[in-house]
Amino acid sequence: MVSLGQYRVAAPPAEPASALRPAVMFFHGAGGAGAEILGRRELVDEFTAHGYVFIAPEGLVRTFPPTTGWYFRPNEAHARDELSFIRQVLDDAVVRYRIDRRHVLLAGESVGGSMVWYLACRAPTEFAAFAPVAGGFWSPQPAACAGPTKLLHTHGWRDETVPLEGRSFRGGTAVQGDIFAGLQLWRRVDGCAAQAPSAVEIDARAWNRRWTGCVAGSWLELVLHDGGHEVPDWWATRARTWFEQVEPR
Repeated sequence: MVSLGQYRVAAPPAEPASALRPAVMFFHGAGGAGAEILGRRELVDEFTAHGYVFIAPEGLVRTFPPTTGWYFRPNEAHARDELSFIRQVLDDAVVRYRIDRRHVLLAGESVGGSMVWYLACRAPTEFAAFAPVAGGFWSPQPAACAGPTKLLHTHGWRDETVPLEGRSFRGGTAVQGDIFAGLQLWRRVDGCAAQAPSAVEIDARAWNRRWTGCVAGSWLELVLHDGGHEVPDWWATRARTWFEQVEPR
């Protein structure tokens, strides 16, 4: 626990006292909890088996809707500065679990994925890379972001909860943004020379689009899968290997 909230941790097997370890911080979706995330072994075991500390922060209980979540939307009152909370969590976990702060991956699903987009926009240099799933900017999306950044976005082609093109609900008071419009902003932030991807790959699980003609220190990838609002069972392996490719230790 830190002053702004709570977090849960799954640590890898013991290593020599001098070894610093990489970490992944994963944000739950609306109505979720850090404890529930740690129970999803397909997520946690992939990382801890490779020496990562797995951190699962706890969102706050919101009054509308009455469920757990995160405060990132620009047009609502914030009960907590989430970046300050995450800084506290990381400061505490670095000491407790011997984490290498230069190798921390931020990830999350649904509104937890949106949380990742906003943190990447606001503080890209404080974390090594970002891997959101099924969540992006909300409308109105930011006009600009700090950058560049390294971001791997994964989304289901059939997602009806957070459609790729976004959607409006609660009488228009809440509007999920268009993922493609968000990617346009990331291309601008990363100084990508072309709008079209420089590499397109298809395998049995997903369609991958990657922009490489961008400024040093940036990486932008979109992975689309033939599923809905979910974290695919292969995602943890793909995210970990991608992170180790773009941020080798």
